[in-house]
Amino acid sequence: MEVVGKIIQVLPEQSGIGKNGNPWKVQPYVLETLDQYPRKVHFEVFGEDRIKQNPCAIDELVTVSFDIESREFNGRWYTSIRAWRIQQGDTTQQAAQPAPAAAPSATAPAAAPQAAAQPMESMGAANVDPFDASAADGTSDLPF
Repeated sequence: MEVVGKIIQVLPEQSGIGKNGNPWKVQPYVLETLDQYPRKVHFEVFGEDRIKQNPCAIDELVTVSFDIESREFNGRWYTSIRAWRIQQGDTTQQAAQPAPAAAPSATAPAAAPQAAAQPMESMGAANVDPFDASAADGTSDLPF
């Protein structure tokens, strides 16, 4: 999975020794999405080598590839978002941009969109109720 956003916090690095005696490091970050209603996402980069490969700074625009995992401990569930790759810049924006509008074809008149944008009064429908059965005498400009 991927999420695009801006790094808004770099939290303190955490480290320790696992049950098997091996050292570990985790670098947590908080990202804010670029959506209409931005969301904050807390994620972690686990492992010293990944932390060095994926440095992030505050206000940096990034695309984060991650895995989500939930686990139970003492009857409560905890969810973690672990990043496995962080790319600087918005790499999904190029794919998400809409394709340019196609040129008008010969079957669709070019003036049709402009006519749809005109007020109803300018089309001669100022006093016509589309739900009125008495307008069925042919004076209505409705196509049906």
